[in-house]
Amino acid sequence: MTNISQTDPAVDAKRRAAVWAASQIEDGMKVGLGSGSTSALVIEEVGRRVAEGLKITAIATSEASQKQALELKIPMSDFAHLSKLDLTIDGADEVQEGTLYLIKGHGGALLREKIVATASKKLLIAVDPRKLVKTLGSVFALPVEIVPFGFETTMTRLRDLGFAPELRLKDDGKPYVTDGQHYIAHCALPQVGFDAMEAAEKLKATLGVVEHGLFLGMASRVVIGGPEGIQVLEAR
Repeated sequence: MTNISQTDPAVDAKRRAAVWAASQIEDGMKVGLGSGSTSALVIEEVGRRVAEGLKITAIATSEASQKQALELKIPMSDFAHLSKLDLTIDGADEVQEGTLYLIKGHGGALLREKIVATASKKLLIAVDPRKLVKTLGSVFALPVEIVPFGFETTMTRLRDLGFAPELRLKDDGKPYVTDGQHYIAHCALPQVGFDAMEAAEKLKATLGVVEHGLFLGMASRVVIGGPEGIQVLEAR
């Protein structure tokens, strides 16, 4: 069997970050489980710890994460039974150096991710080094979750605000639909004179926008997996 780490060093980096992040979960905690490739590694490690006797209750940020967690026999719940979470572990598309501001949502689960993160006392982000950026939007566009009805008019409003939106499509050319039954617009962020807080306010105030993928002032810590180990960044 081929060792995947020999062909993709990023997987090793993600796994290091994921294992360290999962180690921060303590017995009795109520935990949010994120979505995406790094979060899948976190859930795998949490499942291993649960099998060894760790007692937790969790809420997932996506149907895919929920399915994986249940297959690993992680005890799952919902917000009808848990009002607050102790810790959420998730990934990110971009992490801005210094601020720990995030872009999230390219996995298509940004609305649920933000609901879970907001209900958590702490948000721990696990990434590989490629996700660290000096300016948000320099590598990834910003996902914005929008209502399907009249989405064309929402796209026009986003375009008028200068975000140059493009509708996310599936391979068959049809719009991508989130777990919440919404569409996603990928929005470009200006790289000069960009104010993340101002952009977040404009997006939130736009009719037809359900939620945006700017996670500002939410991350407590970011763990970055690397070739030799991990680096932990604290929110300033």
